[in-house]
Amino acid sequence: MRIFDPRLLVLTPLSLAFAAPVMAQSAPTPAAPPQAEADQQGVLIFAPDFFAAQQPVTALDMVSRVPGFSVIDGDGSRGFQGSVGNVLINGVRPASKNDTGSSVLSRTLAAQVERIELVRGGAPGIDMQGFSVVANVITRDQSSRQSIFTGNAVLYDGGKDAFGGVWQFAAKDGDRTWGFVITEGFRVNDSRGVGPVVRRDGFGNILRSEDYFSDQKNSDTSLRVNYASPFLGGQIDLTARYGLKDLESLDLQTSPTVRREAKYQEDGSSGEFGAVFTRPLNSRLSSETRFIHEFDSTDSIAFSQTRLNNVDGLEQRFLTESEGAETILRSLLRYEHAPGLGFEAGAEIAYNMLETEQAFSSGGVPVSLPSASVKVEETRGEAFGKGTWRVSDTLAFEGGLRLERSTISQSGDANQEKTFSFIKPRLLATWTPKPSHQFRARFEREVGQLNFSDFAASSDLEEENVTGGNIDLEPEQRWIAELVYEGRFWGDGVVSVTLRHDEISDVIDVIPLEAGLSAIGNIGDGTLDRLAVNIQAPLDRFGFSGGRISARNTWNRTEVVDPTSGETRPISNVPKSRAVITIAQDIKSWNLQWSVAWTPLLGRASYDPDVQFSLRAHHLIESWVEYKPTPTWSLRAQINLLEDFDQTRIAYADRQVRPISYIETRNVEPRTFYSLRLRKTF
Repeated sequence: MRIFDPRLLVLTPLSLAFAAPVMAQSAPTPAAPPQAEADQQGVLIFAPDFFAAQQPVTALDMVSRVPGFSVIDGDGSRGFQGSVGNVLINGVRPASKNDTGSSVLSRTLAAQVERIELVRGGAPGIDMQGFSVVANVITRDQSSRQSIFTGNAVLYDGGKDAFGGVWQFAAKDGDRTWGFVITEGFRVNDSRGVGPVVRRDGFGNILRSEDYFSDQKNSDTSLRVNYASPFLGGQIDLTARYGLKDLESLDLQTSPTVRREAKYQEDGSSGEFGAVFTRPLNSRLSSETRFIHEFDSTDSIAFSQTRLNNVDGLEQRFLTESEGAETILRSLLRYEHAPGLGFEAGAEIAYNMLETEQAFSSGGVPVSLPSASVKVEETRGEAFGKGTWRVSDTLAFEGGLRLERSTISQSGDANQEKTFSFIKPRLLATWTPKPSHQFRARFEREVGQLNFSDFAASSDLEEENVTGGNIDLEPEQRWIAELVYEGRFWGDGVVSVTLRHDEISDVIDVIPLEAGLSAIGNIGDGTLDRLAVNIQAPLDRFGFSGGRISARNTWNRTEVVDPTSGETRPISNVPKSRAVITIAQDIKSWNLQWSVAWTPLLGRASYDPDVQFSLRAHHLIESWVEYKPTPTWSLRAQINLLEDFDQTRIAYADRQVRPISYIETRNVEPRTFYSLRLRKTF
């Protein structure tokens, strides 16, 4: 493990070297930057002038710089309600869940943006989808043709480099728009690298001391087309996508006498079609109807083998074939009874399916697993209604109720059917005594969507772990109480503080099975307490022209009773905290921007009946500089540094007494990687 990478001192040429001449200037406090305006409903309005100093190329560049707002694209879970993001375009979300708000904004040139509305606490006619703050991007009504070419490269220090590109085209002719996106992409993994692996018994004696090496390569190729046009007195938006994916990874542990190899290969295809039809029925009443269909096909193989003294040992293989699909039909009516008073009611029906065939063998001998071959199907219906009432310019309420009923059936190795019914109320109160101060209080019941993959068996041969499927899974439910304060200062400075408490039923974690196996399952009731603080401040008044600093952290405290030990412990994979400190600057005279973000600590822990796993990483630094020689060209360079990536596994020899069988530490030195992006618009 390196104590601190000396290249941290070199990354400043990407950032501080550009800033030094500007920071050295001593000048009177500059004029305040353009201010956001607040309309009579308390919605903050950001005009294009607000972003002029940043020289944005796309609408995403603009939204990313809205003070106090972070783009969330949704978690992609089943259904539409609660699974989509916090960005709207002209008051409507994209036609498909996977055509995310950030994707739409990235292919919309900044010149096409008329204004950005930051809706805080809800507003009539705005579908908040459970968020207390959303961004609504309003585009100009003018004809245009535009293309954006982007070339990407990621160069790893000692690993496989990756290259990709994107061609985005969009056209607008009156009320009609169309376009396409061709992507040859990849996913970045910053945890791969090299380092020692040491396994000790419960008394500290060394059982293994080996060298670790890991690497991977992947690709994602896709084509998306979009079309929107007036239709039957309203507007219809259509989108379709088809893509191919490929992934290969290698993990090695070696010593003079041992070679432990774990390989994983995955390939597949996915696609979707989405349509949304909006239509005003009269001056107060409007409708919105959505249809979404998605499908996914994946084949994978996990392989592991240990070679001792040049003799091949036990070989393990885990093969998986899966087919999944989701179909959603959703319709709603919006009624604006009066300015500041609106109602919404609708229904959603969905069908979801995942069929999985799996086979596990050890030493060439098939091993039986619970739910190795299973087909899971869900039919779900939901009715919902809500009202938004702006009592005054300073006080607003949003209340809603959703009724959900679903039936999940399983066939194959296990045959079972369960029906669930849930009532999900929501109340949000917003008090804005001044545009610069706002308080939001939320009380809501949320019900999670089950991951169908948890019904089937799975493997992680690198970690010597195979899990069975669980046919008895039930959705996790939460009663949430949340209080938020948001303050705005110095033009685009923001401070927000969030307090949240969750009462959780049927916590989803890991449960013990027979034959020494484990599975994802419900382990009882639990709690979550959260404190989140986010501060962003401009630095112009301190002589740092165009500079800004931000600091945020979220502290989580969770509790649940472990089903194996009976002791109270945290919920698996919920980080205790994650702080990020960022300093950045816009140097308009140089057509330059730079930023340095520092994350001091990353960490999480999980609790299997037989193994406790923890991960900790220190000093993640992301530093980038972007140069825009002309309004249509931009070049961005970035360096990512991570000091270490430490993993610890504590394995128990017995589930009852729980004596330690071994403790294994893996201290990985992650690869530094350099990213380059060249973008041309015309």
